[in-house]
Order: sequence, then structure tokens, then C-alpha cells
Amino acid sequence: MNVRIPFFLLFAMSGLSVSAKDAFEVDRFDTKAGELAITFIGHGSLMIEFAGKVIQVDPFSNLADYSQFPKADLVLITHEHGDHLDWKALDPVLTPQTQLVVTETVAKNLGPVTGRVTILHNGDTTTLLGLPIEAVPAYNIVHLRDNGQPFHPKGSGNGYIITFGSKRVYIAADTENTPEMKGMRDIDIAFLPMNLPYTMTPEMVADAAKAFRPKILYPYHYGDTDTSRLTELMRGEKGIEVRIRKMS
Repeated sequence: MNVRIPFFLLFAMSGLSVSAKDAFEVDRFDTKAGELAITFIGHGSLMIEFAGKVIQVDPFSNLADYSQFPKADLVLITHEHGDHLDWKALDPVLTPQTQLVVTETVAKNLGPVTGRVTILHNGDTTTLLGLPIEAVPAYNIVHLRDNGQPFHPKGSGNGYIITFGSKRVYIAADTENTPEMKGMRDIDIAFLPMNLPYTMTPEMVADAAKAFRPKILYPYHYGDTDTSRLTELMRGEKGIEVRIRKMS
């Protein structure tokens, strides 16, 4: 069963302060190891709750006051750009026990940090808090800066696949529809970016999704891109459910 609950109700039910300005959407999923809850904070930022643990993905202070969030057991940072590596958002959720999974470039920009840092390169795997985590390459092929360099060079950024019980969740980070992405299999939930000109067009997202076939597809980090175009491109594609949430 999948249920969507406003974020302010989760705060109320957990006894946390309801002082956040926005009420964020939450989708909930049943797994063989318990309930998985994904909070859609916006842009590239997600909060995931599973088995009593809190995971923050690319927390970004432009979206929320992270001092109002529960402390994180795990933080995933995909790359070093300021809307993904943001100290103002990161610092309030860290404890000495927080595990951080980062790229090598992010680690060089972290400085002294509260928590335990694990560096993953493209293709690396680890298990933290009982959760298998895979680092997937995230990079541009087509979209380049004026100087001819990609917005996100190969080897610098990670997407992550995290396995929650029976659910494999892919958070692609800032990337295009790379061969590595299109070659993946057995993804239950996928977050694919669609903000132009930095990541994918709706056509690129549809191309990737039709190749690796996630059961549920969320466009995220989509800025001003028209999400209805993706919905149109995926119409009639059996076995892939497209869900639109407030992730601009």
C-alpha cells in the first residue's frame, strides 16, 4: 500500500515541532522489512525514514529550516555544488554518530565534520545501518558549459541506489541518461533530474526510464521544466507509474 501524508501531520504524530513553513508531501511504501517513507522537500532534497532511521539526501537550506528536522542517522551527498552540499542545512542534522556517504570531491570540501564519513567512487558499494548502498556515475554527455566542459564531469558525482528491505531506490543526482543508468535493472523507485540545461530533458528521462524500467518514476530537481511533457511521453508505458511531486 502506498499512502501520501502531508509532512506537518508526520511532525504532529511524532511529537516534533510544527514550525516548518511548508507542509511537505510524503509517500509511504510497504517493504518486507517495514514501512518506507519518502518526504519530498524539493529540488534535489529528500528525507527518507525506514526502520527507525532518518536519511537526508542533499539537504538544502533554501527549502526548509533543517533545525526543525530530526537528526540524521545517514546523509547522502551526491556532489559538491552548493545546492547539494550546503553547510547551513547539513550542520543542524548531524550528530557524532551520523554516517555520511560522499564523493571524493565533496570530502575535500567538507572540512571538519561531525559524523563518520565514507567516500564512495563511481561503482563502489557499501553497507551502512544495514542498508546496501551503491554509487552510480552521474555526469553530463550532451549539456556543456560555454567553455565546452560538462556541467557535471564524469567521475565527480554519484547517484545512489539504496536497498530498503525489498525496495531498491535510485536517486540519480545531477546526470543525463548515461549508459550506466540505462543498464540498471530491478529498480523499484527512481528519482531522475529534469532541470535544464544542467541535467535531462523530458525526452532523456523517458528514454532512460523505458530502458531500465523502474516501477515508480519521480522526476525531481526539475526547476521550470514542464513535467506534463514527461507524463505525455510515458503515457501508455505499462509497468512504470509516473508520479509528480513538488520537487522543482
